[in-house]
Amino acid sequence: MNEYLLALLLGVIEGLTEFLPVSSTAHLRISEALLGVDLGNGYWKMFSIVIQLGAILCLPIFFRKRIASFLHTFPAGRNGDRNVFTHPLSLTLLAFVVTAVPAFLLTKVIGKHLESLTIMGASLLVGGIVMWMVDALYDRGIPPRRTEDIENTTPLQALWIGFCQIFSAVFPGTSRSMATIAAGQLAGMSRSAALEFSFFLSMPTMAAATVYDLLRSFRPSKGGGHPIGAAPANTHQWVVLALGFVVSFVVAYGVVAWFIGWVRKRGFVPFAVYRIVLGIAVLVWASRLAA
Repeated sequence: MNEYLLALLLGVIEGLTEFLPVSSTAHLRISEALLGVDLGNGYWKMFSIVIQLGAILCLPIFFRKRIASFLHTFPAGRNGDRNVFTHPLSLTLLAFVVTAVPAFLLTKVIGKHLESLTIMGASLLVGGIVMWMVDALYDRGIPPRRTEDIENTTPLQALWIGFCQIFSAVFPGTSRSMATIAAGQLAGMSRSAALEFSFFLSMPTMAAATVYDLLRSFRPSKGGGHPIGAAPANTHQWVVLALGFVVSFVVAYGVVAWFIGWVRKRGFVPFAVYRIVLGIAVLVWASRLAA
């Protein structure tokens, strides 16, 4: 396949799935396998990391006014009832630390799971069932909604959401957004509040993970071997990389705007159904490959 077209397709896939609760990691890995991308090639490993960064960078731009408001009201908050420990920015950092430390300690485990179609398929399936159940409970008012706005998030809710986000790091296919949104709903947050906290938490979480992966990919492997990743070697590769980055950024920006509007009027059941169907399909595919 033409590499420009390949960059366009992968950029669209990353942008579409990064913030939807369907797992961008699983979609990107599955798409690369179907499109014949050589995952052992250092350049394409680095390409996957860079286009993820493109998607992530859309968030601080999309939420620039909200971020400016949080910075302006820190630490008292908009209503003057927050402090340095309970302001939304502090709670975002708290949730990030709760996720980051275990994820860093489990780096080797995470690396082993990244290429497993079986784990991805099972994670998609189980995550879809969990999301459907949580959404059904939410519609029945279970648990009672105590937090309608991200400004009223509590430290315990932030701790719980950060803890649940660990599963998305350890089991590819779980979806970071699925884990954090479902966790927020179970903690008594409204859909919109859980979604917004998920977006804010994804900024430090995904930025740190992506930069860490990028730096690690250029470091020699153990035993003095070659680095896992490889920088663009010529103008053509730079253009391909830039195309994927820009497409991912633009598509992700549009998805964030659409998703916020969708959640305010509807639930997450369609995404749960999609995850279940895709998870079953991936498990069948993996079993045939192993046969």
